[in-house]
Amino acid sequence: MQTVADILDGKGRTVWSVKPTDTVLDALRVMAEHDIGAVAVVDGEKLVGIFTERDYARKVVLIGRASRDLAVQDIMVHKVIYVTPAQFVDDCMALMTEHRLRHLPVLEDKRLTGMISIGDLVKATIEDHEFTIRELHSYVTG
Repeated sequence: MQTVADILDGKGRTVWSVKPTDTVLDALRVMAEHDIGAVAVVDGEKLVGIFTERDYARKVVLIGRASRDLAVQDIMVHKVIYVTPAQFVDDCMALMTEHRLRHLPVLEDKRLTGMISIGDLVKATIEDHEFTIRELHSYVTG
């Protein structure tokens, strides 16, 4: 079973972020430029929130707010659920399912060291299953 560290070793540890005072439009530009669905919101080096496409759709578009004038801190998720590099994929899947999340920041010693998505977890799960199938096939055909 893979860990979060294994996933980050494969995909990289780059985390795209914005400041709490940046506008929603700025955050959307970062997300579009890097083809990602969420950005970390950092104040200095401290993770203070997360901003996702879902936040934008539900807290900006549906209410008719303006992305140009609205600060990320006004609509970001403040209580961030995160994982550590040592956690297993299954643990992360359970967290995402329980809290209805699609992205999890990775913190190590209170430092933001990565971000994983549901897609990353699905890919890791498929890789684990393929490995198991190969091993069973090898055992059976001997």
